[in-house]
Amino acid sequence: MLLYLVQHAEARREEEDPARPLSEKGDRDIRKVALHLSKLNFKITRILHSKKLRAKQTADILSEYVRPSGVTAESDGLAPLDDPSAWADRLKYLTASVTENIALVGHLPHLGKLASVLLCGEPERNIVSFRMGCVACLERDEKGDWSLQWMITPDVLI
Repeated sequence: MLLYLVQHAEARREEEDPARPLSEKGDRDIRKVALHLSKLNFKITRILHSKKLRAKQTADILSEYVRPSGVTAESDGLAPLDDPSAWADRLKYLTASVTENIALVGHLPHLGKLASVLLCGEPERNIVSFRMGCVACLERDEKGDWSLQWMITPDVLI
């Protein structure tokens, strides 16, 4: 199983727009990342995102380019301050033989803590340094252990 952890792209400041939609830069950045992934034979089953507009917009753009075989939908447990153990527990129930590849589009500090829980069991360790609009790919082996496979940030793409 592959798990893609996606930090939403850059959003407008709350003073500009309280709903905090993606900024023009954020839109460009996530499109650049999504286009790159689409060229890599990126296979994904579903994309789940938090309730916040910036995460939904990031997920929708990602979905437009990588075309998941399943749904792109809102999910609970992906807000900035949600407990990462909820998603860690959900992922345990998916057997290691499952070929479903899921993207979770969310926020910091939640994504960083979830990655740390999965990779080392300690949510307070900063194992993966997320950036806005980045995608980190984690893989679960047949034993149920997670490893970081790769990470793409908008600034490394031309």
